[in-house]
Amino acid sequence: MKLAIRLAFPILSSLFLIAVFVAGPDSGLAQKQTSAVRVMSYNIRYGTANDGDNHWDKRKDFLIETIRAFDPDLLGTQETLGFQRDYLAAKLNGYDVLGVGRDDGKDAGEMTALYYKRSRFEKLDGGHFWLSEMPDQPGSKSWDTSLTRMATWVKLRDRLQPKAKPIIFFNTHFDHRGNQARVESAKLIRRKIVEASKTCRVIVTGDFNAGEDSAPYSAFFGADESGKPPVRDAYRIAHPTRAANEGTFSSFKAEATSGPRIDWIGVSREWQVLQSTIDRTAREGRAPSDHFAMLAVLRPL
Repeated sequence: MKLAIRLAFPILSSLFLIAVFVAGPDSGLAQKQTSAVRVMSYNIRYGTANDGDNHWDKRKDFLIETIRAFDPDLLGTQETLGFQRDYLAAKLNGYDVLGVGRDDGKDAGEMTALYYKRSRFEKLDGGHFWLSEMPDQPGSKSWDTSLTRMATWVKLRDRLQPKAKPIIFFNTHFDHRGNQARVESAKLIRRKIVEASKTCRVIVTGDFNAGEDSAPYSAFFGADESGKPPVRDAYRIAHPTRAANEGTFSSFKAEATSGPRIDWIGVSREWQVLQSTIDRTAREGRAPSDHFAMLAVLRPL
């Protein structure tokens, strides 16, 4: 059965290419369109889970097809084990990957592995920190967190805009039980964003295990002293009016869910959000993960 993808992004990509062709490669329009950055955040569900018909071995190729269909320039994954990180790296030609295990900073435990297109970006720096009071200590835990949590980041030069400010891309996964841990994690990453924003453009992806009405969301996206947030919710910019069925936890089912939108893409003020949506790709009523992917197309201002 053909892969059913209910997205506007392939159409958007075609329109971009048509616009570039008509305008000519040296025009300002061409430069703006081709410099758009496609961002994907995807909790891929850890591969050793006892998921029966939804086990990793039965869905991994479908998940790869789903990622390829959107063709992200930047991909942030969550719940990624080492063998899953390596499988995606092998199947997604043209990407470099950065990811370590949360338990020891090496191979043990889930990763917040991120991927970036090597033809588009040059890596300038990168690393990891833990969502705790000791962020530089691998495996550290604080507050009421039930599990070790972390973030991975990479600093990139955009080859299409070599003179522009670099991009810092953060990818993270908040705790699913500890509310204080989620709030403190949001504050920690926000401080990192504020510091990074002094010299870089910022993009953040992640599974935040919290919805829009939560304290972690407010701590992350709330306004600062200037009255503006240092990072903005890409999806809400694209869809200013909240609607039903915006949930991103799928339980492997294709249907839209009325639960909270717990997967976010955050962007600093240097980005215009051209489009953002929830990817509900499905085959025979089944999604490739227990989360829907979040997608965004961004234009640098």
